[in-house]
Amino acid sequence: MFWFRSEVKMTIRGQPRRRVKPLWRGPMIVVSFAICLLGGASAAGWWIWQNGWMLRATESAKSLVITGAAKRGFLVRNVLVEGRFETPRRTLLKALRLERGAPIFAFDPKAARLRVEALPWVEKVVIERQLPDVVHLSLRERRPLALWQRGGKFFLLDSKGELIPVKDVGAYNNLIVIIGKGAPKKAVELFNLLATERKLASQVIAAVRVGGRRWNLHLNNNIEIWLPEEDANVAWRHLAMLNHKHNLLLKDLIAVDLRLSDRVVIRKSQKGKTEEERKKIQAILREGGLPNQSRGRRLGAVPRGKQISDRKT
Repeated sequence: MFWFRSEVKMTIRGQPRRRVKPLWRGPMIVVSFAICLLGGASAAGWWIWQNGWMLRATESAKSLVITGAAKRGFLVRNVLVEGRFETPRRTLLKALRLERGAPIFAFDPKAARLRVEALPWVEKVVIERQLPDVVHLSLRERRPLALWQRGGKFFLLDSKGELIPVKDVGAYNNLIVIIGKGAPKKAVELFNLLATERKLASQVIAAVRVGGRRWNLHLNNNIEIWLPEEDANVAWRHLAMLNHKHNLLLKDLIAVDLRLSDRVVIRKSQKGKTEEERKKIQAILREGGLPNQSRGRRLGAVPRGKQISDRKT
């Protein structure tokens, strides 16, 4: 009995002592504390945001930086522009909303870019601050392609066949006039075709879209060229070859019909329906009151960079 009791005591004494965790270190207490901490931080952030404290602090710091930089000479003294040809100087400066002597860091190039690209002639612009005192603009303007005659009025089209919203198109009367429903959508395709024979294309003054399928071209000597619906490029090159060899377009003709793939039909001057149609087209070209101005203007020329802030803006 003594031996047995002694063994029991040794066994009980040999067991490891159980550790008791404090109540505040329990998992539920820890999670609850974390939730309260996050909730408090969120509430504080919400209060700061609602009261505009963070925004005011940021704007105040920004204002201090701009003012300090301005005192050290970071002011707008020059506005340089490259690629400006059609856009009026005053219109561009108005869109920039920039005055000489203004703090250069107060100028927002991104906001200015959106305003400038909303101008009728501007396709794309890159605006940069060149420290300490220069704002530089690189413009890419839309290129005038043709005049679209519709309802007795003329509208200016760019090189993508899209309208350029200008009020006075009188300065562009040396451009080819296109007529007909859907003509602007096919204008780029037509001009790519004409460009393959530039010498011949220089004689074209108007193009009429017929039935939404093909073109009738009007030359400056009152001859019409009837292009086919398909393979118009082949017919156009063939006409250029015939004209080069036989001076075809110097003859007394009304129209050259290229609609048939195996022959060229020549229509000579005579009274009849063809002549009436020709006179009708000529009358349409005069309907819009397009003023007669000189052809001296070089369209699409790219000017060098210019200073547009040489006077007080």
